[in-house]
Amino acid sequence: MPVPSPSSLRAVTIVCTVAALLVVAVAAVFLGLAVGGGATPEKLQDPGPLVRYGLPIARLVVNLSAAGMLGALVLVLWALSPTEKASARALDMAATSAAVMTVASAVTGFLVFEQITAVPPSFDADFGQKIGQFLTSVELGQAWLATTLLAAASTVLCVAVRNRTALVFVTILAAVSFVPLAQQGHAAGAANHDAAVTALGLHVIFIATWVGGLATVVVIRRDLARDRLVEVVRRYSTLALVCFIIVAISGYVSAAIRMGTVAELGTPYGVLVLLKIGALLALGGFGAIQRTVSIRRMSRSAAARSSPFWVLVTGEGLLMGVASGLATALARTATPGGTAELPGGAQTPASVLTNSPLPPWPDWQRYITEWNFDLLWLIICGFALFFYLAGVWRVRRRGDRWPMYRTVLWVAGIAVLGYTTNGGVNVYEEYLFSSHMAAHMILTMAVPVLLVPGAPITLAMRAIRPRKDGSRGAREWLLFAIHSRVADILTHPLVAAGLFAGSLWLFYYSPLFRWATVDHVGHQWMIVHFLVTGYLFVQSMIGIDPVKQRLSYPFRLLLLLGTMAFHAFFGLALMLGSNLLLSDWYGAMGWGTDALTDQQLGGGIAWGIGEIPTLALAMTVAIRWSRTDERESRRRDRHADRTGDAELRAYNERLVELAQRDGRAGRGGHE
Repeated sequence: MPVPSPSSLRAVTIVCTVAALLVVAVAAVFLGLAVGGGATPEKLQDPGPLVRYGLPIARLVVNLSAAGMLGALVLVLWALSPTEKASARALDMAATSAAVMTVASAVTGFLVFEQITAVPPSFDADFGQKIGQFLTSVELGQAWLATTLLAAASTVLCVAVRNRTALVFVTILAAVSFVPLAQQGHAAGAANHDAAVTALGLHVIFIATWVGGLATVVVIRRDLARDRLVEVVRRYSTLALVCFIIVAISGYVSAAIRMGTVAELGTPYGVLVLLKIGALLALGGFGAIQRTVSIRRMSRSAAARSSPFWVLVTGEGLLMGVASGLATALARTATPGGTAELPGGAQTPASVLTNSPLPPWPDWQRYITEWNFDLLWLIICGFALFFYLAGVWRVRRRGDRWPMYRTVLWVAGIAVLGYTTNGGVNVYEEYLFSSHMAAHMILTMAVPVLLVPGAPITLAMRAIRPRKDGSRGAREWLLFAIHSRVADILTHPLVAAGLFAGSLWLFYYSPLFRWATVDHVGHQWMIVHFLVTGYLFVQSMIGIDPVKQRLSYPFRLLLLLGTMAFHAFFGLALMLGSNLLLSDWYGAMGWGTDALTDQQLGGGIAWGIGEIPTLALAMTVAIRWSRTDERESRRRDRHADRTGDAELRAYNERLVELAQRDGRAGRGGHE
């Protein structure tokens, strides 16, 4: 009887694993549809059982293939060396998954069209025109078309690109393909649309990384030696822990948005939520076992390699299949109250524009007590605070010194960032230009002034252990980024000042301002833009972290004063201007106040409040300049003490020698 080859065994293992995952996931879909009623025939224009059951199955395939694509790419960038065979195989898996996602997305888009229209499929021109109009003119059709095109582009790039740096951009593109998915489903109809989209987007991206990462480990297992497999599983475990935290938080927020009371847990939607929570908690338990038991057993001996690995993979994979199936069925289940509506059902100009009711008129107390939580920035601030403090703890435990003021400033900066993106300013910036400008000034000037002296890059270089296997962890990616040509350009003081001042005018007097105001994705881009440009400018002034180019202190002060004059001129232009920016937005909120007056107040904020961080920057530069002169003077004094002032004596002797020579020359000429 012939012995199967390793490649055939690998193929059989992969096929069996994928088949088991699909069987469990499909069973969970049918269970969820039965519990939630997601496949109940429509009373009017029922598309038929093929669409009612085929659509959730197609959506499930989209989710699982997207997970395989993103999880494989992330694992390549985080855990694998580009020279090892496992890296190439993981990229092949990413390409295959992206191709499956492309086909499944196209099929899903077609089934969504059938569900909405119930038009019998045909090959005539009228049917083609209708589906073409759906894909190009209807928001839901556009979303599925965009998903299909992004998946197709990811397929080509996963096949063509092998450079590790370029793969970062491929991974970003793969993550972007989840954005249209996040803007569909129940999130699209929620009254607090932005919060729902953010929660769903984080949920699907990180659960895809979690599921796809595990699937990738199964695929590449035989390409790794035992010790190497243990290390890759350990790195995946760290990644899975981060994913679990974000998935749990975002899942809770998504459920809370769609269910107003605890009693609604008894509805079919609530039952599915509870089942999904149970699967998630069980997954978290498997993750804890993985970190505490399985990895240790795998590293002990070759004989213990297979059993702990397959127990882990089988248990976690089956639970992932259950969670994926329930999530698909949940998306097909009506929320307890139907589509979320505004309180009282009242439609106002503000609610039409923002999908949220007009908040009470602000005063200083409301800016402190009112909150509008942005889950993305809550998570970013939480992780930034945790990892910084963990780095300080590790450095000090090793016996190294880390100044307390750096930690205090970093914590203060994160606190200000958290308030700005979640507190009263965030409540009103969508409705009042003055609040928007206050957020802008805080993000681009106050927050960087606090964060930059915290020296996070320097701390990371000291705290994160380097890798020696050719892969890139957090330390290696940071080193690559700060030593790249792009970083050299962006951190040049003149470029940083130009971005800081020039982008101010470009942003507000171009379509970017409208995009950042009316679109949630644009709003998130705006926050990142303000933070990055402000951080780069402050880094060029008072930064501790290493950069290639730094100006001398006199030129820093000149550049600071010139940039701030440019900034103040922008504020004056708004204060004295008579043209309302985004008049169809800020002028149509229904406050009953003069929007132009509020815009002029925003100009005053840009001019007045923005100068406070400028003064702090100028004082810091001046103090560091004086300390540099003092250190140089002390260095020269110490050098003189060590050498007995040899340089000064030599200089004086040289002067005496020149004077004697001049004297002799003078006498010779006189004679």
